[in-house]
Order: sequence, then C-alpha cells, then structure tokens
Amino acid sequence: MSVSGVAEPSEAELAARRRQLVILAAALVLAMSTWFSTAAVLSQLREAWNLSASAGSWLTIMVQLGFVAGAALSAATNLADRVPPRRLILMGTIGAATANAVVAAADAYPVAIAARFATGACLAAVYPPSLKAMSSWYRTGRGFALGVMIGALTVGSALPHLINALGGLPWRLTLATASVLTVAGGLIAERLGADGPYATRGAAFDPSQLRAIVADRRFRLASAGYFGHMWELYAMWAWAAAFYRDAFSAPRLASLAAFAVIAAGAGGSVYAGLLSDRVSRTEAAGRALRSSAAVALVAGFLVDAPAPIVVGAGVVWGFWVVADSAQFSTIVTEVTNAVYVGTALTVQLAIGFTLTVFTIFLVPVVRDWAGWGWAFLLLAPGPLLGAWAMRALERELAAEADITPAPTATTTAPLAPTPVFVSPFF
Repeated sequence: MSVSGVAEPSEAELAARRRQLVILAAALVLAMSTWFSTAAVLSQLREAWNLSASAGSWLTIMVQLGFVAGAALSAATNLADRVPPRRLILMGTIGAATANAVVAAADAYPVAIAARFATGACLAAVYPPSLKAMSSWYRTGRGFALGVMIGALTVGSALPHLINALGGLPWRLTLATASVLTVAGGLIAERLGADGPYATRGAAFDPSQLRAIVADRRFRLASAGYFGHMWELYAMWAWAAAFYRDAFSAPRLASLAAFAVIAAGAGGSVYAGLLSDRVSRTEAAGRALRSSAAVALVAGFLVDAPAPIVVGAGVVWGFWVVADSAQFSTIVTEVTNAVYVGTALTVQLAIGFTLTVFTIFLVPVVRDWAGWGWAFLLLAPGPLLGAWAMRALERELAAEADITPAPTATTTAPLAPTPVFVSPFF
C-alpha cells in the first residue's frame, strides 16, 4: 500500500501499462496520418486543380468541421462512452481511410471537399477514444501517459509531410499511403490493445450528463485554456509547410522542415506530461502556453532569415505549441465522472476544433495582406488567454484544497504527486 492508502501497481501491472502505452501510441501515430494528408501535398493539388490559396485552405478546414460534427454527434449520444474505445477507434480509422482514398480516386475538388469533411468526422471516433483507452491504464502518472498519446498524435499529423519529403511521391500515392497507415493504426489498437484495470463499463444514454459536465467550473476553465490553445495550434500546423515553401526554394526541404517543426511537439508533449505529474497540470499547461505565445509573436517575421534560424525558431514553436494539449484532457479525465469521461472529452474537443476554422482561414488572408509576421502574430492572443485560464483554474483548485477535510481513518488521502487533480472516480 502507498502512504495515501491506495495500492501501488504491481510489477506485472506496470509492465502491462507500459506495453499498452507503446501499443496505443503507435496506433495513434498511424491512425492520425490522414488528418494533414492534403496539406502535405497542397502545392501539388493547387497546381492540378488550379486552386487559390483560399480554396486550398478549405481542404483542411473541412477536416476540422467534419471533426466538430462527428464529435458533436458523439457527445450528444454519449457514443464515446457506449461503444468500447478500441472498437470505436477501428471503426473510425476505416471510415477516415476510405474517405481519404476518395480524394485520390475522384481527382476533383468538390468531391475532395466532401471527402475531407467525412475524414474529420471519422477521426472524431479515433482521437477522444484513444485518450479514454489510455486513461484506463493509468491512475498515477496519467499526465505523462496522455502526453505520450498527444505526442503520438503530433507525429501522426506530421507523417504525410515526411512521406512527401522523403519519397517525392505523386500526390495520389501520398494520400493512398496515409490511408493504409490509418487502417493499420486501427487494427493495432483493436487487435493488440487491451482494456486497463480502471476501464469503466459502457454507459447508458443520458443527455443530462452534458449539462452536468458543462456546469462544472473546473471543466469550463480547463476548456477555456484548451480553446486558447486551439486558436493557435492547428493554424500553425496547417500552414507550416506553406511558410517553409516561402522560406526555401526546394519543395522537399520545405516538407522536411514542416515535418520537423510539427513532430517536435512530441517532445514537448512528453516533457509537459512529466512536469504536470511532478508539479501540477496548470503549471505545465501555463508554461507551454506562455512560451508558445512568445514564439508566435516573432516566428513569422523570420521567414527571410538564414535557414538554421527560421527552422530553429519553428522547432521551438513546434515543441511548445502542442505541449499543453494533453494537460487539458488530463484535467477533464480527473474532474469528470469516470463513466462519462469520453463525452466530456468530446465536448471539449468539439468546441475547440470549431475555433480552429477561423484561424486556419485567416492566416493566408493576413499573409497575403501583410506577410507571415502578422499572420502568425494573430495566433498569439489564444495561448495568452489560455494562460490566464490556467491561473484561474489553479486558484480554483487551491481554494478547493483549502476547504477539503484532512484525511482520516475513513477518508482516502489524495494521490501523489498532484493531489489537487485527483478524481474521486478513478
């Protein structure tokens, strides 16, 4: 037993959860490769279909809108808590891979727009269930575990850029490769994954849970931080390749730089996860938000700087821009009724992804009007607002801790090392 009265995991359980972390992270790397598949080959698509910059942006925006629609449907029906998460992941990856393949097969912009919407809707059945599945294995150290999962999502999102940079493949083959990888991810999760010891049984449909989730001030503050984070994140990811195509004359170098910048977020996610378990979720998220905002203020103005500087600044930005993401999800898993964690995560994600539509659309508009410096500058207010929300949440949790009775013989003490975030449901 631990000093807090909670049994320490056995060696067998520790080994099992490490194995599942590797399995589910690998599955997510592959499963998310369809997200930015068209962004990786956007220059080729613009040439093939004679697209404007604005029309090209809609290929990514429709994924975001599709994700919102899929997440809203999932939240409204408690789908993420009624269907076993690994089964839902497999279903989502098959749908996303099929929709992504339609883009290559149809070779037409209007069809591609609809297919990208369907891709996003199906990925809403992949991302939130992956976090829930991983949470079922971790009672302590969950910040690190979900940090690894977000790191996996980050690498998966960057993967099409690497395929494009190393292979120099025709755009259809790049999209087809992403679809194959996505299905492989779903199969790995379903066939090799397993439910953790803290998994919850399928929940009954209960619309009142949505009201209960949103009524929780802790959930609202964590979500406000997430919304500020999302204002910045996906616009930065979506336009990284275009930024480096303007910085460099070689397309493959631009794709490789975009991969490095986005993939750097995997390291940031793991670092923030470790920090959150050692210090607090709010401190880890706030540090990432402030650092990311600082780089957003200057990164775009470096487009004409020497290659080491422009890439170095991008890698630093990429490291911090997603480092906080897992912490918002971790907080939600720890303050929400465990039976409806999937629904709570999906609500948060649905609103956050809605916000990404505005900045993905605005960045190329501002770039054409005033240049990359001002285009990326408009992203900075998001993480600054998020940092404020984390300060407010920290005060909220500290106030709760002050009025919480001290542990007695009949009261279980909070789990170390981050007692203010421990859920009574896990």
